[in-house]
Amino acid sequence: MNNKVFVSCAVTGSGDTASKHPDLPKTPEQIAKSAIEAAKAGAAIAHIHVREEDGTPSRRLELYKEVVDRIRSSETDVILNLTTGMGGDLDIGQGENPLDFGPMTDMANVMERIANAEQFLPEICTLDAGTLNFGDGSVITVNTPNDLRKAAKKLQEIKVKPEIEAFDLGNMWFGSQLYKEGLLSDPPMFQMCLGIPWGAPATPLAMQAMKDTMPKEAVWSGFAISRNEMPYVAQTVVMGGNPRVGLEDNLYLSKGKLATNAQLVEKAVRIVEDLGASIMTPAETREKLKLVKHK
Repeated sequence: MNNKVFVSCAVTGSGDTASKHPDLPKTPEQIAKSAIEAAKAGAAIAHIHVREEDGTPSRRLELYKEVVDRIRSSETDVILNLTTGMGGDLDIGQGENPLDFGPMTDMANVMERIANAEQFLPEICTLDAGTLNFGDGSVITVNTPNDLRKAAKKLQEIKVKPEIEAFDLGNMWFGSQLYKEGLLSDPPMFQMCLGIPWGAPATPLAMQAMKDTMPKEAVWSGFAISRNEMPYVAQTVVMGGNPRVGLEDNLYLSKGKLATNAQLVEKAVRIVEDLGASIMTPAETREKLKLVKHK
């Protein structure tokens, strides 16, 4: 069991959730405000996506800049973790030609995908460690070994720690390979992402298999989506990890009751403390992960 725990909050994500939650943070002001509230509720890390005003997922750098500037100027201590997952979606054509890509396609060069980390220097950014059937349609998320090595090398040079996002066991295996090749600095940071079709299921066995695959030096977090979010706060802590909650992963505080990010963090903190563990501050988390605070 992990007796000193840091909590991450995934504030808004990029899923089709804006139509399901009227108060989902969408504008830079709303995203920054929600991240600050989550930090005040006990989250050490705020995981940031950006959206257009209508809720459409975005990777526009000016939106990231506004969010980062607002949080940094708020005098609230929280570790920033920017996503680099956008720009890897390939919507396979459903007609005679599979290369006639569909409207969900959003492909960018890997250096463009990590440009937000390079320009705004968060302490952490995500690095999705493999290609995945993401959802139940025709879209795959593409992350090739060559691109992942290029991204990891650049992030190491600019001293932004990658959080290796493992959606299935092969992702964890490749993330471990990056560490073996010297492309991840100590301690390597891993995130288990469970219950997302069609990656790893939200089961203790899947979590254990991922834990057994990662380097022994790793510091890890874990989460499961939807109704499994809070049970996997406990599961993660009991198995030695650090939980993630937030509106990216689950919209509800309880059945039928929509949540805020702060409420989800507060609930996670209660679970952690009821298990007999204590919550780490951003400063303690920064020290544990050996993060570089750039600004």
